[in-house]
Amino acid sequence: MTTLLEPAGNVASSAGPIALGSTVLDDAKSQLAAAIDVLGYDRNVYDMLSVPRREVTVSIPLRRDDGSHEVLIGHRVQHNFSRGPAKGGLRYSPDVTLDEVRALAMWMTWKCALLDVPYGGAKGGVRIDPRIHSQAELERVTRRYTSEISPFIGPERDIPAPDIGTDERTMAWMMDTYSVQQGHTVLGVTTGKPIALGGSLGRATATSRGVAHIAFSALADRGIAVAGSTAVVQGFGKVGRYAARFLAEAGMRVVAVSDQYGAVADEKGLDIVSLEAHVDATGSVVGFLGSDELDGVAMLELDVDLLVPAAVEGVLNATNAPRVKARVIVEGANGPTTPEADEIFRSNGILVAPDILANAGGVVVSYFEWVQANQAFWWSAEEVEARLATRMDLAWRAVTEHARRLGVPLRAAATALAVERVAQAHLLRGLYP
Repeated sequence: MTTLLEPAGNVASSAGPIALGSTVLDDAKSQLAAAIDVLGYDRNVYDMLSVPRREVTVSIPLRRDDGSHEVLIGHRVQHNFSRGPAKGGLRYSPDVTLDEVRALAMWMTWKCALLDVPYGGAKGGVRIDPRIHSQAELERVTRRYTSEISPFIGPERDIPAPDIGTDERTMAWMMDTYSVQQGHTVLGVTTGKPIALGGSLGRATATSRGVAHIAFSALADRGIAVAGSTAVVQGFGKVGRYAARFLAEAGMRVVAVSDQYGAVADEKGLDIVSLEAHVDATGSVVGFLGSDELDGVAMLELDVDLLVPAAVEGVLNATNAPRVKARVIVEGANGPTTPEADEIFRSNGILVAPDILANAGGVVVSYFEWVQANQAFWWSAEEVEARLATRMDLAWRAVTEHARRLGVPLRAAATALAVERVAQAHLLRGLYP
């Protein structure tokens, strides 16, 4: 009889092979299955870690500013608690689905374990287009959503953070709603808050700074000098905007960027500071003076040293992967590369720094914010950035050493390392009852 972590040959044990499709949740489960196979764990470990510990789906009645009503759907998925309270972002998007939230929560579990942050993974989402709702409507949605899930969140249970379509103001509304219900201010219930409400210096740019750290390490691994090398950044939101800035500040030529409206390019390198001002004034990168307009899909196939997909899931897939020419891909978004694309990149010698490593800077500094809030003692920006750099560098070294030892790509090594840590926590805690 095998124990929980006793090798069983491979994941296709006596229970039969795992059948997976092509959704984002299937991609997440495929990565887990590969890690289980690399580790030689029993099929039971896959069964345990592929299913969230808790899911909550709520209806959110919204009174619009014009007096009309609509009912929105929101989710919160808590994938794992073995290493600590759940942690993960909240996104507002018309494309939110429960399976997407499940996949993102799973990836958060691996991300936290990989960076040795004492959390499990969680994720939340509301199916709403924030671009067509007023701030007052978004506040009502946030407060009702928070009220509905409040029995399941808290500094010791689950700590939300910003994601696509949400920001520090959203986190302030969540914190206030939860605090009112508790009868006292609870700063540690969310992270990514405004500085005036217990936020951490450096949190707003932490994910992007982490992406840049990993990009520089990955380029060095391939013998590519940072100064003068070329980059493409897909997405100019919370992650892509600052990632482009940090890459440019390091001397890279960011030759193309995109957002949901289009893409712009300049082979001499875009002026990122001026582009940021243009986006602030117009709401899009499109129309930036002195740049050439470019198809957003074609932009992913430019011949550059570094590609940073920093938008949404599945943008690098079996269709376009054979035409991708970047030497290094650093995933700023969650799940931008499908398993089929991963295989193509491996065959073509393209180094892929996976999302659970590359974009983990946000959760690292969210952890720092949580620590500061619980202690009511705040760190300087220099302290935050130095500690973040140390965490990212340690994780990069651990993953690359693991990859070389196992003879597998970085994603497989990173996922295996993270899954091993989570599974060990399960084993040490045991099963109850």
